[in-house]
Amino acid sequence: MSKSPLADLPQRLLLGPGPSNAHPRVLEAMSRPLLGHLDPAFLALVEELQERLRRLFGTQNPMTLPLSGTGSAGMEACFANLIEPGDEALIGVAGVFGQRMCEVAKRAGARVTRIETPFGTPLPEAEMAEAIARVRPALVACVHAETSTGVCQPLAAIARAAREAGALFALDCVTSLGGLPLELDAWGVDAAYSGTQKCLSCPPGLSPASFSARALERVRRRKQPVQSWYLDLTLLGGYYGSERVYHHTAPISAIYALAEALALVEEEGMAARSQRHRDAAERLVAGVAPLGFEPLVEARYRLPMLTALTLPARVQQRGEAALRRQLLLEHGIEVGGGLGALAGRVWRVGLMGENARPERVDALLAALRALLA
Repeated sequence: MSKSPLADLPQRLLLGPGPSNAHPRVLEAMSRPLLGHLDPAFLALVEELQERLRRLFGTQNPMTLPLSGTGSAGMEACFANLIEPGDEALIGVAGVFGQRMCEVAKRAGARVTRIETPFGTPLPEAEMAEAIARVRPALVACVHAETSTGVCQPLAAIARAAREAGALFALDCVTSLGGLPLELDAWGVDAAYSGTQKCLSCPPGLSPASFSARALERVRRRKQPVQSWYLDLTLLGGYYGSERVYHHTAPISAIYALAEALALVEEEGMAARSQRHRDAAERLVAGVAPLGFEPLVEARYRLPMLTALTLPARVQQRGEAALRRQLLLEHGIEVGGGLGALAGRVWRVGLMGENARPERVDALLAALRALLA
């Protein structure tokens, strides 16, 4: 009898920028028997899942759905649907994922204006508002929780300026959904997307997303069809709306996992869940300080679920990538290196979902003390 290719996979504590470790109930949900994607029982589950997503996003948007694809598919869906060739898009760039937004918008045919800030700092709201008023873009976009830097972006002034200019406002919530309270309707967000593999503690593969009535009206008024057939909201609405018309084969097991994860979020409550993430981040920052690690981001803008730590000289001298590899192979703990301008300068430690717990932080601290002794 041949050996399973999965037999020797190691157990890891995933404290990088994602994925995070899944809850046992989520893993068990994925093992449930498959149903057809048009089975009434499955469609009822999808409908309940959509309502839970609305509550978690803080919205009444009917077009709130689990897109089949990772968070990057959610990004593609926003720009492919809301941008036509020649449209102006104004994008805030505070890290690698703001840069990625610019690239995706250009491929959708947008003329992109970038407002940039040094990695580790938030976008300047006044500068963003001035640029929005001057450019009068069709779409304004930025990242709520910048995974490459650990910055949480203030949104009120940007959203207000976008609305006053008649622009749609799109938001990357990949790292914030399920870890920070979201209020899309109150904030004036027209399109938002996330991923399942971070604070929701699911395997990657779905992108929860939500689109306002204003956004859907923009899609209906397009002069050209949406470039992506797969991510065309007018087609997806047939399946995720009341008609439930076949569009593509939904990833059944991934939706089971997300449904269970959303139930876990509601059982805990977002107030308790967000506090748990803050407590874990504070424990991490205090614990690594004696080892010479310091947070990159000013406290008032710091994400609780993703902390960028500047590296002490002795870690850089030993080679930070080699030390991360040693941490993984000897202690089974994964942390992330820096991206872009922060490569080689920081570690990104994710305390997301199930990993935002004191015992997970303590396991990392004990391993670091042993490696740096």
